[in-house]
Amino acid sequence: MGSNLVRGIMNFNVESRAHRLIGKEKLAAAPLHPQTKEKVEELISSHPEIKENVYKKDDELLSRLKEVYVDSTDPSSEVNQDGLSPKPEEFRSPKHTIQNSFLNLNVDNIPKGKISIIEVLTVLNNHKISPHTWTSEKTATEYSLDVKDAQAMLEYFKIFEMKIVKPEEKKEISDK
Repeated sequence: MGSNLVRGIMNFNVESRAHRLIGKEKLAAAPLHPQTKEKVEELISSHPEIKENVYKKDDELLSRLKEVYVDSTDPSSEVNQDGLSPKPEEFRSPKHTIQNSFLNLNVDNIPKGKISIIEVLTVLNNHKISPHTWTSEKTATEYSLDVKDAQAMLEYFKIFEMKIVKPEEKKEISDK
């Protein structure tokens, strides 16, 4: 309730306040510190040409500014006539056949160069079982991947393994 009241007060007569602010000739500068004000007045009184140079237009600088020309180009050159970026046209059908109620994925087609999570698990499992037959080259050709991506996937991603480490025999310290 309170925020509505504050918002109403803030937005009261906004348009006329904006027109009044825009209509001002020039915004007033912030007041100088008294000590700074005295030093500025001393400097202007000793060198009156400084005040003239501040307000004088410099024709040389204006001519240099007129010579500046900025030309920009849009980096995205692949845009349809509709103004939309093109959709990837190459798709492949998914190779997974896992039917699971938890993984209810209705994927009809996968873009080439991409792989689904079920396919990743299948590839990692196949590579773990027989690494000589399921190499990165075979995985890349089978799933339409880049060989470098397939090699990185097989090298850096691993399926969880359970290792049981048998405890070593420990020598107990006996009290003497």
